[in-house]
Amino acid sequence: MYLHGTMEINASGHLEIGGVDTVELANVYRTPLFVYDVALIKERMNAFKDAFEKKQVAYQVAYASKAFSTVGMYQLAHSAGLSIDVVSGGELFTALKAGVPASTIHFHGNNKSIDELKMALDEQIGCIVVDNFYELKTIQTLAEERGQTVPVLLRLTPNVEAHTHEYITTGQEDSKFGFDLASGQATKAIGICIADEYLHLLGVHSHIGSQIFETDGFVLAIEKVFENLALWKQTFNYEPAVLNFGGGFGIRYVDGDTPLHPSVYVEKIVEETIKHTTKLEMNMPEIWIEPGRSIVGDAGTTLYTIGSQKDIPNVRRYLSVDGGMGDNLRPALYEAKYEGMLANRANVKPEDTFSVAGKCCESGDMLIWDLPLPDVTANDILAISCTGAYGYSMANNYNRIPRPAIVFVEDGEAQLVVKRETYEDLVKLDLPYQQKAVAPFEN
Repeated sequence: MYLHGTMEINASGHLEIGGVDTVELANVYRTPLFVYDVALIKERMNAFKDAFEKKQVAYQVAYASKAFSTVGMYQLAHSAGLSIDVVSGGELFTALKAGVPASTIHFHGNNKSIDELKMALDEQIGCIVVDNFYELKTIQTLAEERGQTVPVLLRLTPNVEAHTHEYITTGQEDSKFGFDLASGQATKAIGICIADEYLHLLGVHSHIGSQIFETDGFVLAIEKVFENLALWKQTFNYEPAVLNFGGGFGIRYVDGDTPLHPSVYVEKIVEETIKHTTKLEMNMPEIWIEPGRSIVGDAGTTLYTIGSQKDIPNVRRYLSVDGGMGDNLRPALYEAKYEGMLANRANVKPEDTFSVAGKCCESGDMLIWDLPLPDVTANDILAISCTGAYGYSMANNYNRIPRPAIVFVEDGEAQLVVKRETYEDLVKLDLPYQQKAVAPFEN
């Protein structure tokens, strides 16, 4: 397993993160356990901000919190000076509960409910990223009823396909997200916003996908956005105050993944924006981006306890852990790949290849298919790296398995930020079935 961030192997031969022995963490907090390297999270957040500062442009870095949203994470992002993206009423509630100022929150989503929109308007959040005509009409109606001005961005579909998995590609024309540029939907929506006295059109938003390792897709998306901005300037005399180019910046999960440094993405986005605004003689807009995975993805490590094994001669060696698709759905959802190591014998060389199975009653509950490890025994601690994004946020209670605890580690100290669910937690919302007396069937 590739050691990154503050990971190292200590004198006991144990994996250490943030100066804390992961074996001790497993003993104290039990497994499965999510462990987050706070220093690495801070490093990534600052890398995006520093790149903008060096370019001396107005900007916002908004943490795309669908990657990992808890009270503690929202507080960490806010303390670093980031804005917050949310995609549901639950994420909005959690961010507010964490003390994040509503003015720094952006609300995404392709099917926001009326109650969610009312909540956003009640809290007077920073902006709503409008996704479709239905939502646009709903916001118009609510804003008029309240006499309230609503800041909005329009999400565009630029018809740019990033080189990523089909399930996490969002910028192509055939997508559930955004107003299509090619068909003229976006132009129609722009006109509606400009004509409405209660809608404050800050600008437009574009997102082309996730786990992107190059800048070509961003360059092409920016070009297409500015082609339309030229039209809107001529048609409506409109110039955006904000251009949001989304996120999707990749991380290293396994050997062969080649992400760019955050500054490379930022520099290219800023350079292209300056080039096009100069060409069109437009005012330089504020640039927003939305990193999520690239902030928390490789900062997270999941610890498991190894249980049963199954050897099929000349075929495969299985080992099972005490978690699985309940805490990491990504391998089952889109064949995500991971690396791992024995946290309690981190300096022992691999002897064989194992397939890591989860404990859910599903054949597809496999975390890693071919993982080199020393010969394993029951109660060894397996560490799987880069599980910080879309692990806990997609966690579920399939098979009535409680969700794991989460600890933040930094400077030799561990802090519990999410408690482990209990069996009582699993049934606290259940209600008993009340059997009613039924009259005998009569002909």
